Amino acid sequence: MFFLLCALAATSAHAELQIEITKGQGEAELIGVVPFGWTGSGDKPYALTEVVSADLARTGRYAPIPPAEMLQRPTDSADIDFSDWRILDARYVVVGKLHPDAGGKYRAEFRVFDVLRGTLEMGYRMPAFAATDFRATAHEISDLIYEKLTGVRGVASTRIAYVSVVGSREQQRYRLIVADADGYNASVKMESPEPIMSPAWSPDGRKLAYVSFENGNSQIFVQDLRSGSRRRVSARRGVNSAPAWSPDGRFLALTLTKETGNLDIYTLQLSNQVLRRLTSWPSIETEPHWNADGSELYFTSDRSGQPQVYRIPASGGRATRITYEGNYNARPRLSPDAKSLAVVHNDRGNYRIAVVDVERSYTQVLSNGAQDESPAFAPNGEVIIYASKAGRQGVLSMVSADGRIQQRIASTEGDVREPAWSPFPLN
Repeated sequence: MFFLLCALAATSAHAELQIEITKGQGEAELIGVVPFGWTGSGDKPYALTEVVSADLARTGRYAPIPPAEMLQRPTDSADIDFSDWRILDARYVVVGKLHPDAGGKYRAEFRVFDVLRGTLEMGYRMPAFAATDFRATAHEISDLIYEKLTGVRGVASTRIAYVSVVGSREQQRYRLIVADADGYNASVKMESPEPIMSPAWSPDGRKLAYVSFENGNSQIFVQDLRSGSRRRVSARRGVNSAPAWSPDGRFLALTLTKETGNLDIYTLQLSNQVLRRLTSWPSIETEPHWNADGSELYFTSDRSGQPQVYRIPASGGRATRITYEGNYNARPRLSPDAKSLAVVHNDRGNYRIAVVDVERSYTQVLSNGAQDESPAFAPNGEVIIYASKAGRQGVLSMVSADGRIQQRIASTEGDVREPAWSPFPLN
Protein backbone atom coordinates (compact mmCIF):
# COMPACT_ATOMS: atom_id res chain seq x y z
CA MET A 1 0.00 0.00 0.00
CA PHE A 2 1.44 3.35 -1.01
CA PHE A 3 1.35 6.08 1.59
CA LEU A 4 1.85 9.65 0.41
CA LEU A 5 3.85 11.71 2.88
CA CYS A 6 4.34 15.42 2.37
CA ALA A 7 6.70 17.86 4.05
CA LEU A 8 5.43 21.34 3.21
CA ALA A 9 7.31 24.57 3.75
CA ALA A 10 4.38 26.97 3.82
CA THR A 11 1.09 25.48 2.66
CA SER A 12 -1.98 27.31 3.90
CA ALA A 13 -4.18 25.30 6.23
CA HIS A 14 -7.81 24.88 5.23
CA ALA A 15 -9.18 26.44 8.41
CA GLU A 16 -8.01 29.07 10.83
CA LEU A 17 -8.53 28.65 14.54
CA GLN A 18 -11.21 30.75 16.21
CA ILE A 19 -10.68 31.97 19.78
CA GLU A 20 -13.60 32.54 22.14
CA ILE A 21 -13.24 33.80 25.72
CA THR A 22 -15.41 31.49 27.85
CA LYS A 23 -14.59 32.72 31.35
CA GLY A 24 -13.19 35.89 32.86
CA GLN A 25 -12.75 39.55 31.96
CA GLY A 26 -14.89 40.60 34.94
CA GLU A 27 -11.89 42.40 36.43
CA ALA A 28 -10.45 43.55 33.12
CA GLU A 29 -9.64 47.24 32.72
CA LEU A 30 -11.41 49.12 29.95
CA ILE A 31 -9.16 50.43 27.20
CA GLY A 32 -10.08 52.53 24.19
CA VAL A 33 -8.08 51.55 21.12
CA VAL A 34 -9.22 54.28 18.75
CA PRO A 35 -9.10 53.38 15.02
CA PHE A 36 -5.86 54.83 13.69
CA GLY A 37 -6.01 57.77 11.34
CA TRP A 38 -4.86 57.30 7.73
CA THR A 39 -2.79 60.08 6.18
CA GLY A 40 -2.64 58.61 2.67
CA SER A 41 -5.11 58.87 -0.18
CA GLY A 42 -8.06 56.58 -0.65
CA ASP A 43 -9.34 54.11 1.92
CA LYS A 44 -7.29 52.94 4.88
CA PRO A 45 -5.46 49.79 3.70
CA TYR A 46 -5.78 47.80 6.94
CA ALA A 47 -7.61 48.01 10.26
CA LEU A 48 -4.59 47.64 12.54
CA THR A 49 -6.54 48.46 15.67
CA GLU A 50 -8.99 45.60 15.21
CA VAL A 51 -6.08 43.18 15.63
CA VAL A 52 -4.61 45.18 18.52
CA SER A 53 -7.95 45.20 20.34
CA ALA A 54 -8.41 41.47 19.84
CA ASP A 55 -4.90 40.77 21.13
CA LEU A 56 -5.45 42.84 24.27
CA ALA A 57 -8.85 41.24 24.89
CA ARG A 58 -7.32 37.76 24.77
CA THR A 59 -4.93 38.62 27.60
CA GLY A 60 -7.93 38.89 29.92
CA ARG A 61 -6.46 42.00 31.54
CA TYR A 62 -8.10 44.47 29.18
CA ALA A 63 -11.57 44.89 27.71
CA PRO A 64 -11.41 47.10 24.60
CA ILE A 65 -14.30 49.53 24.14
CA PRO A 66 -16.09 48.94 20.81
CA PRO A 67 -15.56 51.88 18.42
CA ALA A 68 -19.34 52.34 18.11
CA GLU A 69 -19.51 53.10 21.84
CA MET A 70 -16.68 55.65 21.84
CA LEU A 71 -17.76 59.23 22.49
CA GLN A 72 -14.90 60.51 20.36
CA ARG A 73 -12.33 59.05 17.98
CA PRO A 74 -9.26 61.26 18.12
CA THR A 75 -6.15 60.45 16.12
CA ASP A 76 -4.02 63.26 17.61
CA SER A 77 -3.07 63.56 21.25
CA ALA A 78 -4.24 67.17 21.37
CA ASP A 79 -7.78 66.12 20.45
CA ILE A 80 -8.27 63.74 23.38
CA ASP A 81 -11.01 64.80 25.80
CA PHE A 82 -10.24 62.71 28.87
CA SER A 83 -13.64 63.49 30.39
CA ASP A 84 -15.31 61.57 27.56
CA TRP A 85 -13.20 58.53 28.36
CA ARG A 86 -13.81 58.82 32.09
CA ILE A 87 -17.55 58.70 31.40
CA LEU A 88 -16.92 55.29 29.82
CA ASP A 89 -14.77 54.21 32.81
CA ALA A 90 -11.82 53.70 30.48
CA ARG A 91 -8.45 53.37 32.20
CA TYR A 92 -6.36 53.84 29.06
CA VAL A 93 -6.81 55.24 25.57
CA VAL A 94 -4.65 54.50 22.52
CA VAL A 95 -4.49 56.89 19.56
CA GLY A 96 -2.36 56.66 16.45
CA LYS A 97 -1.88 57.11 12.73
CA LEU A 98 -0.96 55.01 9.74
CA HIS A 99 1.18 56.67 7.04
CA PRO A 100 2.21 55.67 3.52
CA ASP A 101 5.98 55.35 3.12
CA ALA A 102 8.47 55.05 0.28
CA GLY A 103 8.62 51.90 -1.79
CA GLY A 104 5.02 50.93 -1.12
CA LYS A 105 5.66 50.49 2.58
CA TYR A 106 3.86 51.91 5.60
CA ARG A 107 4.63 53.49 8.96
CA ALA A 108 2.56 53.46 12.13
CA GLU A 109 2.83 55.57 15.25
CA PHE A 110 0.78 55.49 18.42
CA ARG A 111 0.49 56.88 21.93
CA VAL A 112 -1.03 55.39 25.06
CA PHE A 113 -2.56 57.65 27.73
CA ASP A 114 -3.63 57.01 31.30
CA VAL A 115 -7.18 58.37 31.38
CA LEU A 116 -7.39 58.82 35.16
CA ARG A 117 -4.20 60.86 35.33
CA GLY A 118 -4.42 62.39 31.88
CA THR A 119 -0.78 61.52 31.29
CA LEU A 120 1.20 59.95 28.46
CA GLU A 121 2.23 56.37 29.23
CA MET A 122 4.16 55.69 26.04
CA GLY A 123 4.68 56.80 22.47
CA TYR A 124 6.19 54.73 19.68
CA ARG A 125 6.97 54.90 15.97
CA MET A 126 7.07 51.51 14.29
CA PRO A 127 9.76 50.81 11.68
CA ALA A 128 8.57 50.88 8.06
CA PHE A 129 6.86 47.66 7.05
CA ALA A 130 5.46 46.02 3.92
CA ALA A 131 1.79 45.45 3.17
CA THR A 132 2.29 41.75 3.89
CA ASP A 133 3.28 42.61 7.47
CA PHE A 134 0.20 44.53 8.60
CA ARG A 135 -0.97 41.79 10.95
CA ALA A 136 2.51 41.13 12.33
CA THR A 137 2.94 44.85 13.00
CA ALA A 138 -0.39 44.95 14.83
CA HIS A 139 0.81 42.09 17.04
CA GLU A 140 4.02 44.01 17.76
CA ILE A 141 1.99 47.07 18.76
CA SER A 142 -0.13 44.92 21.08
CA ASP A 143 2.96 43.47 22.72
CA LEU A 144 4.54 46.90 23.20
CA ILE A 145 1.38 48.22 24.85
CA TYR A 146 0.95 45.16 27.04
CA GLU A 147 4.54 45.19 28.27
CA LYS A 148 4.43 48.92 29.03
CA LEU A 149 1.21 48.67 31.04
CA THR A 150 1.94 45.41 32.87
CA GLY A 151 5.71 44.98 32.92
CA VAL A 152 5.20 41.55 31.32
CA ARG A 153 6.29 40.78 27.78
CA GLY A 154 3.34 40.13 25.46
CA VAL A 155 2.90 36.97 23.40
CA ALA A 156 0.81 38.22 20.47
CA SER A 157 3.85 37.89 18.18
CA THR A 158 4.54 34.28 19.14
CA ARG A 159 3.27 31.14 17.40
CA ILE A 160 1.69 27.82 18.28
CA ALA A 161 2.16 24.39 16.75
CA TYR A 162 -0.48 21.69 16.90
CA VAL A 163 -1.72 18.54 15.19
CA SER A 164 -4.98 18.48 13.23
CA VAL A 165 -6.75 15.25 12.27
CA VAL A 166 -9.11 15.45 9.29
CA GLY A 167 -11.13 12.99 7.23
CA SER A 168 -13.17 9.90 8.03
CA ARG A 169 -11.78 7.18 10.25
CA GLU A 170 -10.90 5.12 7.17
CA GLN A 171 -9.18 8.04 5.45
CA GLN A 172 -7.73 10.09 8.29
CA ARG A 173 -4.89 12.48 7.63
CA TYR A 174 -2.66 14.05 10.23
CA ARG A 175 -1.34 17.56 9.78
CA LEU A 176 1.36 19.35 11.71
CA ILE A 177 0.32 23.01 11.69
CA VAL A 178 1.98 26.24 12.79
CA ALA A 179 -0.13 29.37 13.33
CA ASP A 180 0.10 32.77 14.95
CA ALA A 181 -0.82 32.77 18.63
CA ASP A 182 -4.28 34.11 17.71
CA GLY A 183 -4.90 31.21 15.31
CA TYR A 184 -4.39 33.17 12.08
CA ASN A 185 -1.85 32.46 9.33
CA ALA A 186 -2.07 28.71 9.88
CA SER A 187 0.18 26.68 7.59
CA VAL A 188 0.68 22.95 7.20
CA LYS A 189 4.28 21.90 7.78
CA MET A 190 3.82 18.15 7.49
CA GLU A 191 0.96 15.86 6.39
CA SER A 192 0.67 12.09 6.64
CA PRO A 193 -1.93 9.31 6.81
CA GLU A 194 -0.05 8.03 9.88
CA PRO A 195 -0.16 9.68 13.33
CA ILE A 196 1.95 12.75 14.13
CA MET A 197 2.55 13.51 17.81
CA SER A 198 4.45 15.59 20.35
CA PRO A 199 5.60 18.70 18.44
CA ALA A 200 8.33 20.54 20.33
CA TRP A 201 9.85 23.93 19.47
CA SER A 202 13.58 24.46 19.28
CA PRO A 203 14.85 27.25 21.58
CA ASP A 204 15.34 29.61 18.62
CA GLY A 205 11.83 28.93 17.27
CA ARG A 206 13.17 27.88 13.88
CA LYS A 207 12.63 24.12 14.09
CA LEU A 208 10.16 21.57 15.36
CA ALA A 209 10.91 18.10 16.67
CA TYR A 210 8.02 15.65 16.48
CA VAL A 211 7.06 11.98 16.39
CA SER A 212 5.83 10.46 13.13
CA PHE A 213 4.51 6.94 12.63
CA GLU A 214 5.25 6.80 8.91
CA ASN A 215 6.22 3.32 7.72
CA GLY A 216 4.31 1.95 10.71
CA ASN A 217 6.96 2.71 13.34
CA SER A 218 7.47 5.64 15.70
CA GLN A 219 10.34 7.89 14.62
CA ILE A 220 11.53 11.31 15.75
CA PHE A 221 12.21 14.01 13.17
CA VAL A 222 13.57 17.56 13.34
CA GLN A 223 12.16 19.91 10.70
CA ASP A 224 13.33 23.36 9.65
CA LEU A 225 10.23 25.55 9.47
CA ARG A 226 11.55 27.97 6.90
CA SER A 227 12.93 25.52 4.33
CA GLY A 228 10.72 22.54 5.16
CA SER A 229 13.74 20.24 5.18
CA ARG A 230 13.80 17.61 7.88
CA ARG A 231 16.01 14.85 9.21
CA ARG A 232 15.31 11.72 11.18
CA VAL A 233 17.15 11.77 14.50
CA SER A 234 15.82 8.61 16.15
CA ALA A 235 14.34 5.45 14.65
CA ARG A 236 15.57 2.95 17.18
CA ARG A 237 13.89 -0.37 17.72
CA GLY A 238 10.71 -0.06 19.75
CA VAL A 239 9.27 3.23 21.00
CA ASN A 240 10.72 6.62 19.99
CA SER A 241 8.65 9.35 21.64
CA ALA A 242 8.27 12.61 23.58
CA PRO A 243 11.14 14.74 22.21
CA ALA A 244 12.13 17.81 24.27
CA TRP A 245 14.83 20.34 23.34
CA SER A 246 17.55 21.36 25.76
CA PRO A 247 17.71 25.14 26.31
CA ASP A 248 20.89 25.43 24.22
CA GLY A 249 19.40 23.41 21.36
CA ARG A 250 22.24 20.86 21.40
CA PHE A 251 20.31 17.94 22.87
CA LEU A 252 16.95 16.25 22.70
CA ALA A 253 15.56 14.40 25.68
CA LEU A 254 13.40 11.53 24.49
CA THR A 255 11.70 8.34 25.59
CA LEU A 256 12.96 5.05 24.17
CA THR A 257 12.43 1.37 24.82
CA LYS A 258 15.57 0.46 22.92
CA GLU A 259 16.85 -3.07 23.58
CA THR A 260 15.40 -3.35 27.10
CA GLY A 261 11.75 -3.06 26.11
CA ASN A 262 11.30 -0.68 29.05
CA LEU A 263 10.34 2.99 28.61
CA ASP A 264 13.22 5.17 29.83
CA ILE A 265 14.47 8.74 29.47
CA TYR A 266 17.54 9.36 27.31
CA THR A 267 19.37 12.43 26.06
CA LEU A 268 20.56 12.59 22.46
CA GLN A 269 23.35 14.93 21.34
CA LEU A 270 22.19 16.06 17.92
CA SER A 271 25.62 16.81 16.47
CA ASN A 272 27.01 13.30 16.89
CA GLN A 273 24.04 11.08 17.84
CA VAL A 274 25.60 10.22 21.21
CA LEU A 275 22.88 8.72 23.39
CA ARG A 276 22.87 8.76 27.19
CA ARG A 277 20.43 6.87 29.39
CA LEU A 278 19.15 8.79 32.43
CA THR A 279 16.63 6.41 34.01
CA SER A 280 16.78 2.66 34.56
CA TRP A 281 13.86 1.81 36.82
CA PRO A 282 11.66 -1.19 35.89
CA SER A 283 8.77 1.21 35.33
CA ILE A 284 7.44 3.64 32.74
CA GLU A 285 9.53 6.82 32.52
CA THR A 286 8.37 9.29 29.88
CA GLU A 287 7.47 12.88 28.91
CA PRO A 288 10.76 14.63 29.77
CA HIS A 289 10.99 18.41 30.04
CA TRP A 290 14.13 20.50 30.69
CA ASN A 291 14.49 23.29 33.20
CA ALA A 292 15.63 26.71 31.99
CA ASP A 293 19.39 26.24 32.45
CA GLY A 294 19.49 22.64 31.22
CA SER A 295 20.73 21.23 34.51
CA GLU A 296 17.64 19.14 35.30
CA LEU A 297 14.73 17.37 33.66
CA TYR A 298 11.20 16.76 34.88
CA PHE A 299 9.41 13.61 33.74
CA THR A 300 6.49 11.27 34.40
CA SER A 301 7.06 7.92 36.12
CA ASP A 302 4.81 5.25 37.55
CA ARG A 303 7.56 3.84 39.79
CA SER A 304 5.36 4.59 42.83
CA GLY A 305 2.52 2.56 41.36
CA GLN A 306 0.78 5.56 39.77
CA PRO A 307 1.89 8.32 37.37
CA GLN A 308 3.69 11.12 39.22
CA VAL A 309 6.22 13.82 38.32
CA TYR A 310 9.90 13.44 39.17
CA ARG A 311 13.03 15.52 38.68
CA ILE A 312 16.47 14.22 37.76
CA PRO A 313 19.85 15.89 37.06
CA ALA A 314 20.63 16.12 33.35
CA SER A 315 23.91 14.37 34.10
CA GLY A 316 22.04 11.44 35.61
CA GLY A 317 21.65 10.34 39.20
CA ARG A 318 18.89 10.06 41.76
CA ALA A 319 15.38 11.18 40.81
CA THR A 320 13.28 13.22 43.26
CA ARG A 321 9.51 12.97 43.40
CA ILE A 322 7.75 16.33 42.96
CA THR A 323 3.99 15.63 42.98
CA TYR A 324 2.11 13.99 45.84
CA GLU A 325 -1.45 15.33 45.64
CA GLY A 326 -3.76 12.93 43.79
CA ASN A 327 -3.18 9.58 42.10
CA TYR A 328 -2.34 10.92 38.64
CA ASN A 329 0.00 13.77 37.68
CA ALA A 330 1.62 13.60 34.25
CA ARG A 331 3.03 15.53 31.25
CA PRO A 332 4.99 18.12 33.32
CA ARG A 333 5.84 21.49 31.77
CA LEU A 334 7.87 23.99 33.80
CA SER A 335 6.83 27.64 33.90
CA PRO A 336 9.35 30.19 32.58
CA ASP A 337 9.99 31.45 36.13
CA ALA A 338 10.59 27.83 37.27
CA LYS A 339 8.15 28.22 40.16
CA SER A 340 5.38 25.92 38.97
CA LEU A 341 4.65 22.93 36.77
CA ALA A 342 1.65 22.55 34.49
CA VAL A 343 0.46 18.94 34.62
CA VAL A 344 -2.44 16.69 33.68
CA HIS A 345 -4.10 15.91 37.03
CA ASN A 346 -6.82 13.41 37.92
CA ASP A 347 -9.47 15.52 39.64
CA ARG A 348 -12.21 13.21 40.95
CA GLY A 349 -12.17 11.09 37.83
CA ASN A 350 -11.68 13.97 35.39
CA TYR A 351 -8.36 14.65 33.71
CA ARG A 352 -7.72 18.37 34.06
CA ILE A 353 -4.91 20.87 33.79
CA ALA A 354 -3.38 21.90 37.09
CA VAL A 355 -0.36 23.86 38.26
CA VAL A 356 1.90 22.48 40.96
CA ASP A 357 4.10 24.67 43.15
CA VAL A 358 7.56 23.17 42.66
CA GLU A 359 8.79 23.92 46.18
CA ARG A 360 5.64 23.21 48.20
CA SER A 361 3.99 20.61 45.91
CA TYR A 362 0.68 22.49 46.27
CA THR A 363 -1.72 21.74 43.39
CA GLN A 364 -4.29 24.12 41.88
CA VAL A 365 -6.72 22.77 39.26
CA LEU A 366 -7.25 25.29 36.44
CA SER A 367 -9.43 23.65 33.78
CA ASN A 368 -12.88 22.09 34.02
CA GLY A 369 -12.98 19.48 31.26
CA ALA A 370 -13.08 15.72 31.54
CA GLN A 371 -10.27 14.89 29.10
CA ASP A 372 -7.87 17.83 29.18
CA GLU A 373 -4.27 17.07 28.21
CA SER A 374 -0.99 18.32 26.71
CA PRO A 375 -0.43 21.57 28.66
CA ALA A 376 2.19 24.08 27.50
CA PHE A 377 3.08 27.47 28.97
CA ALA A 378 3.20 30.64 26.91
CA PRO A 379 6.77 32.02 26.95
CA ASN A 380 5.74 34.77 29.40
CA GLY A 381 4.25 32.22 31.80
CA GLU A 382 0.87 33.94 32.00
CA VAL A 383 -1.18 31.48 29.95
CA ILE A 384 -1.31 27.71 29.44
CA ILE A 385 -2.55 26.17 26.20
CA TYR A 386 -3.88 22.61 26.25
CA ALA A 387 -5.99 20.09 24.34
CA SER A 388 -9.59 19.46 25.38
CA LYS A 389 -12.93 18.27 24.03
CA ALA A 390 -16.02 20.16 22.86
CA GLY A 391 -18.54 17.38 22.49
CA ARG A 392 -16.71 14.80 20.42
CA GLN A 393 -14.42 17.28 18.71
CA GLY A 394 -10.87 17.88 19.82
CA VAL A 395 -10.21 21.57 20.42
CA LEU A 396 -7.48 23.68 21.95
CA SER A 397 -8.12 25.77 25.04
CA MET A 398 -6.21 28.35 27.03
CA VAL A 399 -6.33 29.21 30.71
CA SER A 400 -4.49 31.92 32.60
CA ALA A 401 -1.93 30.62 35.08
CA ASP A 402 -4.17 31.80 37.93
CA GLY A 403 -7.27 30.15 36.42
CA ARG A 404 -9.16 33.44 36.07
CA ILE A 405 -9.40 33.56 32.28
CA GLN A 406 -10.42 30.64 30.06
CA GLN A 407 -10.58 30.59 26.27
CA ARG A 408 -11.56 27.99 23.70
CA ILE A 409 -9.82 27.75 20.35
CA ALA A 410 -12.02 25.89 17.89
CA SER A 411 -11.22 24.69 14.39
CA THR A 412 -13.89 24.58 11.71
CA GLU A 413 -12.33 21.42 10.31
CA GLY A 414 -11.11 18.31 12.11
CA ASP A 415 -9.85 17.56 15.59
CA VAL A 416 -6.96 19.61 16.95
CA ARG A 417 -4.59 18.36 19.62
CA GLU A 418 -0.98 18.30 20.88
CA PRO A 419 -0.37 22.07 21.21
CA ALA A 420 3.08 23.57 21.73
CA TRP A 421 3.80 27.28 22.25
CA SER A 422 6.82 28.84 20.56
CA PRO A 423 9.51 30.79 22.38
CA PHE A 424 9.64 34.56 21.96
CA PRO A 425 10.74 35.58 18.44
CA LEU A 426 14.40 36.43 18.06
CA ASN A 427 15.10 40.13 17.53
